[in-house]
Amino acid sequence: MQTEFDFEEKPERLLHADEIFEQADENLLRKLGEDRRLERKTASFSGEKLGEYISMWANTSPEGGIIVSGMLDNGECEGFQKKTQDYINKLEQVGQTFCPDASVQTRRVEVLNQSGDQDFIVLFRVKYHPDIVVKTVSGKAFVRKGDSKFELKPDEIRELQADKGEVNFEMRSCDSLRYPNDFNAAAINQFVAKVRKERSLSESLSTEEVLDVRRLGRMQRGDFVPNYACALLFASDPVRLIPGCKIHFQRFEGEHEGTGAHYNAVKDLILEGAVPLLIQQAAELLDTQLRTFSTLNEKGKFFPFPEYPRAAWYEVIVNACVHRSYGNGMKNMPIFVKMFDDRLVVESPGPFPPFVTPENIYDMHQPRNPMLMDAMFYLEYVKCAHEGTRRIRDMMAEMRLPAPEFKQSEVGHSIVRVTLRNNIKQRRTWIDQDVTKVVSEAIAADLSEDEKRILNWAAENGKITISDANKLLDTSWQSARRLLIGLARKRIFQYIRFREYAKDNRDPKAHFRLRSNDALPDGAFEQTDLSSEI
Repeated sequence: MQTEFDFEEKPERLLHADEIFEQADENLLRKLGEDRRLERKTASFSGEKLGEYISMWANTSPEGGIIVSGMLDNGECEGFQKKTQDYINKLEQVGQTFCPDASVQTRRVEVLNQSGDQDFIVLFRVKYHPDIVVKTVSGKAFVRKGDSKFELKPDEIRELQADKGEVNFEMRSCDSLRYPNDFNAAAINQFVAKVRKERSLSESLSTEEVLDVRRLGRMQRGDFVPNYACALLFASDPVRLIPGCKIHFQRFEGEHEGTGAHYNAVKDLILEGAVPLLIQQAAELLDTQLRTFSTLNEKGKFFPFPEYPRAAWYEVIVNACVHRSYGNGMKNMPIFVKMFDDRLVVESPGPFPPFVTPENIYDMHQPRNPMLMDAMFYLEYVKCAHEGTRRIRDMMAEMRLPAPEFKQSEVGHSIVRVTLRNNIKQRRTWIDQDVTKVVSEAIAADLSEDEKRILNWAAENGKITISDANKLLDTSWQSARRLLIGLARKRIFQYIRFREYAKDNRDPKAHFRLRSNDALPDGAFEQTDLSSEI
C-alpha cells in the first residue's frame, strides 16, 4: 500500500538565504521584510556604503545574507529604469570594488516599479566567510545584529579573527616539511649573515633564533618550526607544500595566444624552486629570449638597445613572486610569463593587495606577504620603499616605450596582469623573425648568443663593422673582430674590403654582410683568405 503525503509550501520565514536568492520574484520579495536574512536598499544606494553591507553579511554567521537593491523599506519597487547602464554595471561590481574578499553573487529580478512600468531590481547574495574577517577597502569590518549594521572596533575585529582561527597565510606553520632536512642550509646561512650584519644581532643567537626574530617560524620547546614564508624562501622543494610555487614561461609566435591546433608556443618551460631561485631562473631565461635592437641617432648611426629595459621586467618578475596570493585557494596556481612579439605579460594569482588599484599603484605600499617581502629586502631583491612600480614606469619612459599596464582580471579567479609593450611597429619586419629564419636552423643551433645578436644587427642594417660589433656587445675591439672573422670563416658572413689587407693599413670602408649573391659595392671585393686576419 502506498501512502501519499502532501507537503505544504515552505513558509517565507523558514527559507534560507540561498533559497530566497534562487526563488526570488517580485511577490516573494514584497512579502519578506528586513530581518536576519535580508536588507533592502534604494537604487541610489551604492559605492563604498553598499560595500559596508557586503562586509556585514560576509561576517554574519551562519549563512550571510541578501541585499535587495532598488526596493524601498515599504516593499515598493523603485527599480533601475532611470539609471544608466554604466551606473548599473558599477553597482553590480560593488563587491569586487569595495569588499574584494567577500563572496558575492548578483542576479536581476523583473518587477513592476512604482509607475507600473516593467523594471528590475538587483539581488546581492553574500556568503558568510568562515575563515577570515572580511573588510572593506577602507579597512572597516561590519556585522549584523538584529536588523541593523554595526561597525566592529579594532579589538572586536581581533576577537572575531581569533574566533575564526584567522592567521595570515605566510605565518602558518608548515608541519609537512622537516627542518632542517627539507631546507637549503646554505641559503639560510647567507640570509642569517645578512640579518646579523644589518640588525647588529648578537652572535649568541642561533640560526633558528634569528629566523624566529624575522618571523619566519617559531621556537617551540627548543625546536624550530618554520612557517610558509620560510618555506617559500628556503625550502629545497617548496612545490611539495605549495604546488603553485612555479613560473610557467611561454614564448608565442606572433601577437596572439593560439589554442588547440593553432597553439603557437615556440618555447614552453616550467621553472620550480624557492622564490629567490625562481627569480634567478626567470631572469636567466629572459636574458636569453629577449632581443637587442637598434635605433638611429642624429649622426645616422645605429646603436643597440634592449627590447625592454632589464630593470623594468626584472622588477615585474620580483613583484609577481613577492606579492602574489599563495593562499585563498590559489596555492596550486603558478605565475605565468608570456612573451609575444609585441609585449611581455606577467600574470600572478590573486587580486591586487587590499587598497591597491591600477590608479593608485604608483603611490600605494600594501604588501600582501610582508614577512616574505621583509626577508627579500635582506636578500637585496626588493627595497621595501614602494618605488618598484615607479621604477618600471620610469625605465619604460626613458626608453620611449609605452607605460606599463596594470590590470586585474577575473577568469574564474582573480589574476593581476602586468604588460610591458615594445615598439615592434617601429622596427623593420625582419626583426620579428627568429635568427633561424636568417640562417639555417642547423647552423643557428650552434651559434652563441653574441653571434646571434651580430646576425640580427647585420640583417637589420645590411652590414656590420667591427666598431658596430664592439659597441653592440660592449666588448673589446679585438674580441668583436674575432667574432666577425669567425662568422666569415663559417661562411655565414662575407668579409667585404676595399683595400688589400696589410698590417697597419686600415680600410675604413671594410664591413661584413650576410652571405648573398647580390653584387658587391663598387670597388669592393670579398676577402676569402682569412688566415692572416686572426
